[in-house]
Amino acid sequence: MTQPVWDSKMPPEADEWLPALDIPEPQAQRRLTVLVRWLLLLPQFIVLFVLGIVAFLATVAGWFAALFIARLPGAVARYLSGFLAYETRVHASALLLVDTYPPFALTPARAYPVRIEVRPGRLNRLAVLFRIILMIPAAIVQGLFVSGWYAVSFVSWIVVLILGRMPRPLFEATAALLRFTMRYNAYTSMLTSAYPKRLYGERDTPGTPDQAPPMSATRPLRLSTTGTVLVTVFLVIGLIVNIFGGTATPSDRTDEVSFSSAHWATGL
Repeated sequence: MTQPVWDSKMPPEADEWLPALDIPEPQAQRRLTVLVRWLLLLPQFIVLFVLGIVAFLATVAGWFAALFIARLPGAVARYLSGFLAYETRVHASALLLVDTYPPFALTPARAYPVRIEVRPGRLNRLAVLFRIILMIPAAIVQGLFVSGWYAVSFVSWIVVLILGRMPRPLFEATAALLRFTMRYNAYTSMLTSAYPKRLYGERDTPGTPDQAPPMSATRPLRLSTTGTVLVTVFLVIGLIVNIFGGTATPSDRTDEVSFSSAHWATGL
């Protein structure tokens, strides 16, 4: 039985739980909302910024607490879990993965198509102490991924605007970006001890009997050949942008797509 993001229980088996993301299969989108998507989300970005400041302070307090009790205090874990879920919903809409407008809520949005599952549990005190150093490799990958996506975001927007939906390979690559970012943010917030991984999705294991049916289009996340190529292209473009793009950094581009203040301050 899984523990959803809003459950305050922290079971022992949650120690190495890798946060999960659920997004439905790509659906038809209203072209008008695609055209003005970021304008519509402006109030969300403002609220997210304010809540992100609180999340940063909660993360700092949780870091000190985790050094002593080897876990986040319950109130801190609940707030950061709610913030991460809200942040992910807003980003999913901004990335054109869904057309439904995200609710202004830290509480569970059961009817919203984008959901996450985190299971805050015990933390390794040494890993908590050196969390900022440990997350540098993941921060570099996440920053390059975001930079690459942002560099071609206009093309993606035009494609969705013309077709009225996101093509499946582009959906896969964009969902991979959102999922990796969510897992990275969960790790920096100490909502999990599991290091961000599976950038290219899950791999099929031949001969595995009785595999559970997929829970959503992103659990498990299976990338097609084209989707895998797009993820690589985003990373390569991100590297090129940050080498030849003047003074722009992954953090600057993360700012531009509203990957929140709580996580800029914790290492991006």
